[in-house]
Amino acid sequence: MPEASASLRPPASALPARAAWAMVLALCTSFALSQAFRTVGAIMAGPLQKEFGLSAQALGVFSGSFHFAFGAMQLFMGIGIDLYGVRRTLLTAFPLAVAGAVLSAFAPGYGTLLAGQVLIGVGCAPAFLVCTVFIARHFPVARFASVSGQVLAIGGVGMLMTGTPLAWLVQAHSWRMGFAVLAAASVLAWCAVAWWVREPAVERTGPRESVGAALRQFGALFVIPHTLGIVVLGAVTYAAFISLRGLWLGPLLVERHGFTLVQSGNVALVVSIISLFGAPFFGRMDREGPGRRRRIVACAIAYAGLFAAMAILTSAWLDVACVVLIGFVSGFIVWQYADVRAAYPSAITGRAMAVFTMAMFLGVALMQWVTGVVASVAQAHGADPFRAVLATIAAVLVGSVAAFAWLPGPKAGG
Repeated sequence: MPEASASLRPPASALPARAAWAMVLALCTSFALSQAFRTVGAIMAGPLQKEFGLSAQALGVFSGSFHFAFGAMQLFMGIGIDLYGVRRTLLTAFPLAVAGAVLSAFAPGYGTLLAGQVLIGVGCAPAFLVCTVFIARHFPVARFASVSGQVLAIGGVGMLMTGTPLAWLVQAHSWRMGFAVLAAASVLAWCAVAWWVREPAVERTGPRESVGAALRQFGALFVIPHTLGIVVLGAVTYAAFISLRGLWLGPLLVERHGFTLVQSGNVALVVSIISLFGAPFFGRMDREGPGRRRRIVACAIAYAGLFAAMAILTSAWLDVACVVLIGFVSGFIVWQYADVRAAYPSAITGRAMAVFTMAMFLGVALMQWVTGVVASVAQAHGADPFRAVLATIAAVLVGSVAAFAWLPGPKAGG
């Protein structure tokens, strides 16, 4: 296992509990906006297809470009957090999300829209990572999963914005107005972090670690045997949920079952609300020890089964029920974060979390691109594109669970 740089020693928290919670809530505002940005596709997909004549594959690229940029920047955000702190890293990056939202709101064509999504992805890249690292540094280890679950629930408010409220806004005005409102909200989130977050200084016992040395630490993480299994499953579980909720849910309900845009927004809102309860529930159920990894495998298998049921059966009520259950069961992802927290030394928590988060969001980008291709191929051959998409997600989940169970796990911890 790699050792932390001697020059960097994250301190035990000196923050009072109330102050720590106030800062977490401020950080959650940027995370909530990140959640909103990554799920706009479910509501905006139809209007964007009409205005720019997008294919299913192009729609997948649109939605995936945010996640690709988000995931690709995780290593650099992890370095920034470990070297410069949570506050400075977020305040430096997040203005790019505002710029990207403004660019998207005024985009004259598909290329500009993609550029806006990339900027938003880069700007939002530290949004959840800063929350998890702050929790790891300033809350007791035994409370990591439960506090992370609550943060996931609070941040999930951003998904509520992209349910009925965004559907109404887009239907009453336009998708451009949706991006404009999110840009304004992002400015307020930046101000909240600037005003409230004050992290204790990191103790240094020598010269500041160089960026090159920090990158070598990341390389060392990848040669640890248990990293591969963590990354393989991490790249798929969240990707499955966000590809459904953030891209395919609206088109599926509108085209397969004849829902209106607002009706599909209502379903998205219900799914988002249910998902707010899933993460805290699984966080409270977390227990240290090898049993955690067995529970992760069991939940992931059940999760895959729900996607398979939607692929095989096509009734409207069953699709809605499965989507709601998927929203709740996706809360088990908080156990994966706890597994990462237990698998690496605390001094490199930022980097370990960055690697895991990078895997999650590069996985989202890849899954949205792949499912876009799958949908286009299915349509070209006269097949049901949604059945093909859902079956693909289920198959990828089963394969990743098998890899996680078979590959080496950490010798100690979760």
